Amino acid sequence: MNLFDADRWEEIWVTITRNKVRSLLTGFGVFWGIFMLVIMMGAGTGLERGVTKNFEGFATNSCIIGTNRTSEPYKGFKKGRNWDMHNRDLEILIRSIPEIEVLSPLLFGGGGSNNVFYNENSGSFGVRGVHANYKYIEEPNISQGRFINETDVAQKRKVCVIGTETYTTLFPKGDSPIEKYIRVNGIYYQVVGVMSGIANLNIGVETTKSVNIPFTTLQQIQNEGDIVHILMATAKPHASAKSVQERIETVLKASNDISPTDKQAVWGFSLENEFKKINIAFLAIAIVTWIVGSGTLIAGIVSVSNIMLVTIKERTKEIGIRRALGAKPVTIVSQIMSESLILTAIAGMLGLTLGVLTLYLADTYWLQKAENVFLSDPIVSFGTAVSSTIILLICGLIAGAIPTMRALQVKAIDAIREE
Repeated sequence: MNLFDADRWEEIWVTITRNKVRSLLTGFGVFWGIFMLVIMMGAGTGLERGVTKNFEGFATNSCIIGTNRTSEPYKGFKKGRNWDMHNRDLEILIRSIPEIEVLSPLLFGGGGSNNVFYNENSGSFGVRGVHANYKYIEEPNISQGRFINETDVAQKRKVCVIGTETYTTLFPKGDSPIEKYIRVNGIYYQVVGVMSGIANLNIGVETTKSVNIPFTTLQQIQNEGDIVHILMATAKPHASAKSVQERIETVLKASNDISPTDKQAVWGFSLENEFKKINIAFLAIAIVTWIVGSGTLIAGIVSVSNIMLVTIKERTKEIGIRRALGAKPVTIVSQIMSESLILTAIAGMLGLTLGVLTLYLADTYWLQKAENVFLSDPIVSFGTAVSSTIILLICGLIAGAIPTMRALQVKAIDAIREE
């Protein structure tokens, strides 16, 4: 068919609009199929981005380890013994496990009602002791000042980095808190920075509502010696966080006289495994989305094919006369295929456009303003839009294939005799 033949395009359009109600109902099947496919794909993408956003800024190749009561007697110790990790364990682990890239201890300080003060302003905030390398575990977003450094840890300085909500509560007028002293659980600390967590994943304390102190300082203030509450570690690029976690547990048991078979004494989990589970879950969602969306789209395509068969049945005489007048099979084929393709393309492009517009409006006027919503940026990528367009064109051709074969079987003399 000549794409620039205006008369031919007019003829096709007249044929499609001959029965408007039938065409609208048929086109709606294709429209609804591509619309639902776009909505489901956008929602799936938004869910994936929303969940992933909660982990953004947190080391994905990390693991967390803590202590628990022993469940087995070992080397003269009874089961049910409480035990703690110590600073010496850090040195042993670094020396014994070369796959560890970062090892960061974490302590939790005492809390309570209105435990943090600055002048007449006060609030209840979580206190934790961190190492300078904690920034490699949870990337901090420093809005003012700096983070805890190695000198603070080595010299056990009474300094702190406060969360953004802690800052707005203690300094409601927006004054600079840097080098100001706040009272935390009865002890004064100099503020050296203000931070918020990029990730929504919090370890023990919500970052925006926290007071972060050098862990060595908190050990001394709380009179806990060199006790460490939690260990956080990241694996080197060539190593698995899960394997590093298992090796840390083995070394800790050996250095603290705990039975190697005691599964309760040390607890831990790997964020790497959690991310793998999440990725597998979203892959399954994507597959289901394509299956359900494609099924809906196929139903629409079948309706297009059926309506084209009905149309050909009604136009038997017309096709017969055209064949008798010398119309070539390719002419009949091009007309039927073009009608099917145009009907599918128009309905499909409308569905694609409305689907993208719906996702955009939902994101702009609802998701960006709502709180505690797991969806984020539910958009359809350019590649997906192109793929959908190609699928539409292919489906349009497939929808016209069966009616085209039916049209080619019409003989001029039989068609005229039927009418």
